[in-house]
Amino acid sequence: MEKIRMKTPLVEMDGDEMTRIIWKMIKDILLSPYIELNTEYYDLGLVHRNETDDQVTVDSANATKKYGVAVKCATITPNAQRMTEYDLKEMWKSPNGTIRAILDGTVFRAPIIVKGITPLIPTWKKPITIARHAYGDVYKNTEMRVGKGSKAELVVTSADGKESREVIHSFDDTDGIIQGLHNTDSSIGSFARSCFNFALDVKQDLWFATKDTISKKYDHRFKDIFQEIFDAEYADKFKEAGIEYFYTLIDDAVARVVRSEGGYIWACKNYDGDVMSDMVATAFGSLGMMTSVLVSPDGVYEYEAAHGTVTRHYYKHLKGEETSTNSVATLFAWSGALKKRGQLDNTPELVEFAEKLEKATVQTIEDGVMTGDLVALSNLPNKRKVNTEEFLTEIRDRLEKML
Repeated sequence: MEKIRMKTPLVEMDGDEMTRIIWKMIKDILLSPYIELNTEYYDLGLVHRNETDDQVTVDSANATKKYGVAVKCATITPNAQRMTEYDLKEMWKSPNGTIRAILDGTVFRAPIIVKGITPLIPTWKKPITIARHAYGDVYKNTEMRVGKGSKAELVVTSADGKESREVIHSFDDTDGIIQGLHNTDSSIGSFARSCFNFALDVKQDLWFATKDTISKKYDHRFKDIFQEIFDAEYADKFKEAGIEYFYTLIDDAVARVVRSEGGYIWACKNYDGDVMSDMVATAFGSLGMMTSVLVSPDGVYEYEAAHGTVTRHYYKHLKGEETSTNSVATLFAWSGALKKRGQLDNTPELVEFAEKLEKATVQTIEDGVMTGDLVALSNLPNKRKVNTEEFLTEIRDRLEKML
């Protein structure tokens, strides 16, 4: 077949360790033979981030704003051990965090459902997408140890210099701890618009949940901003699309989720989304079977794998040992980005190819051919464990029959 041409470049962000190896395999085996890949390439591997003082991460995010669609490989967020291992100039920040901040984006994660991997919650039949607000709260907190006899106060100095004070606690009889959280109306508004736009894009109901009965100002502000934006900008669009938005308390949402069959988007504040996305991933199967896309309020999309760089397998690979690493999340990052690029550029053949690539991947697993982690999860009667490269070639064999 003639190779599919891409009209507009896709921003390509390479990564680290085993996922970097898989990245190249996916391109060589499943993409380049069929598509004239048109990408603007950025190496977000830790070595290159260190060489550029992390400027490459900023450049890749700005390129994403320019072109509208990006695909990102998993990357290392360095700790003290990585500082020594990679001889880093400093402990560089999470690339995902930097990109989220520049794009002002919301992270949407959803499970990839295949026969043979049964959710731990038996009522779940359809994917549950977690929308996580990726700004503020405990992730940008200020915290202190407090000595016995101290009084902690919340102090705000207004633009005209006036102070407002609220007592947090008087530590009369014991030492203690305090924590200060913040968020901004603009960030919450961007979160809301990203969620409403994504719900319209995928035609699914949207839930939003906080604990406004306890947090009567902080959480209540989230609730109010969501409702104000929905009423002013999205109510008619949702009605026309036949989907629903509703707010509920976080504990009620958990009860509803457990009893539901899935098939909706659940929007959560930063910490709630962090926890619930892992809960949903584990209950459906694994992080290796999750899609993840960062969506900005103005419609910029960055697709990525939800998991890490699979360090243990990378060290085996370096020793020349065989690995059986799950590439599904990385593969779906590519297919998601190609699909969105095709939709925005009106290139139906690119959309069709990406959809067939996803179908071929699912069919391979449902045929009983899978990597080691999926063999442990699958209840199919006839399973065959294959290595990292064999899994991709098995997908290619099925893809060839679909094209």
